[in-house]
Amino acid sequence: MGSNVKAYRKIFVLDTSVILYDHNAIMNFEEHDVAIPIPVLEELDEFKKGSDTKNFEAREFIRMLDKKAENKKLTDWISLNGDKRGKFRVIMATPGLLVDATEIYGKGKNDHSILNAALFLQETEKDRPIILVTKDINLRLKAKALNLQAEDYLTGRVKESDTRFSGRSELLNFPVSYFKRLFENKSVAIDPSHKKNIKFHLQRNLFYILKSSKSSALGFFNGETNHMELVEKSNFYGVKPRNSEQTFALNAIMNPAIKLVTLTGVAGTGKTLLALAGSLEQRRDFKQIYLARPIVPLSNRDIGFLPGDAEQKINPYMQPLWDNLKFIKNQFGERDRNYLQIDEMIASEKILVTPLAYIRGRSLSNVIFIVDEAQNLTPHEIKTIITRAGENSKIIFTGDIHQIDTPYLDEQSNGLSYIVDRLRGQALYAHITLEKGERSELANLANDLL
Repeated sequence: MGSNVKAYRKIFVLDTSVILYDHNAIMNFEEHDVAIPIPVLEELDEFKKGSDTKNFEAREFIRMLDKKAENKKLTDWISLNGDKRGKFRVIMATPGLLVDATEIYGKGKNDHSILNAALFLQETEKDRPIILVTKDINLRLKAKALNLQAEDYLTGRVKESDTRFSGRSELLNFPVSYFKRLFENKSVAIDPSHKKNIKFHLQRNLFYILKSSKSSALGFFNGETNHMELVEKSNFYGVKPRNSEQTFALNAIMNPAIKLVTLTGVAGTGKTLLALAGSLEQRRDFKQIYLARPIVPLSNRDIGFLPGDAEQKINPYMQPLWDNLKFIKNQFGERDRNYLQIDEMIASEKILVTPLAYIRGRSLSNVIFIVDEAQNLTPHEIKTIITRAGENSKIIFTGDIHQIDTPYLDEQSNGLSYIVDRLRGQALYAHITLEKGERSELANLANDLL
């Protein structure tokens, strides 16, 4: 019996990319065992210093491993959590391999030594499946070329269909009797018998294009009050929505009951501009407006190689945020109060444009926090930001899940897709996917045909 159980239990070999994505990954393989190649520990040692999330992940994993291996040899199989989890060990030397990745792909690269650790287990644990787990697509391909089973790390990954959730729907045959009350009272209570009808099924915090044979309107279903609320086009700080999607987005941003908003869409759909305009309109309700975005250096090189002081290094990455502020300012004359007010808010740091790394560790009480390019964040980074929210805070994430600049994230594993999948339907949350480009005809042509 014991031998069959051992044969059934797989051995997962973890790459560094998995641990930097989720330091708790070692605990997410149920009853199966986990192996850590020694080159992974060497790479984590290089990542342990710094204030970025990957540095935090490296430190947390090292501490966890040290605690679990207390008074034990890391090269032996060590229990992760009694009978509920499997075991783990560190793979050191891999002598006498029949297939040597360093001979095939070249020496001096940690990836090839990690492959050898998996090959070593494949040769010494012949009765057990060996699977290399990595978020590095190229490493998975190299593994498969050596007849090694290789997989992506799937925890935190959403189904492809879930990335298409738009946050809005079309409701045909909306009862004519409701329209009059909706227009008169700005909201209408939904009869429970209608709500349960399959043709009239409503989802909480979803936006609707309401239609009947004679009328049409935009609505928002408030699941807490069981009311359909009228959504109207309004001008916010010089920015007026140009389509129903933008109208829905601004409604979510301006709704005080919604504390978390996500806006996704391709370039030119107005995500950041809408978030900023709605935030400026609510400037009196919050102490500060934070505008932040993750810095993803070109060619994966740290920004330290760029010339200049800290501000000069980060300014190119923050420029899109400044461009949106400038666009809003230009909706007014130079002597207009709203124009001057933006300059005053920047000077007094009421508006603060900053890299996301500079925000970590701060309290987010009484602020509107806009996080641009959120598709470049991991689920853990997204969670870290949201859990910093204090009283009277609102967080807006914007991004394009089809334009990811980090090598170990994709449409299903990035933090923005993760949050839409996990939080939709919650009372404090609303999402809108913007599809219609409004930047220019040329930008629309590029998005459609190139």
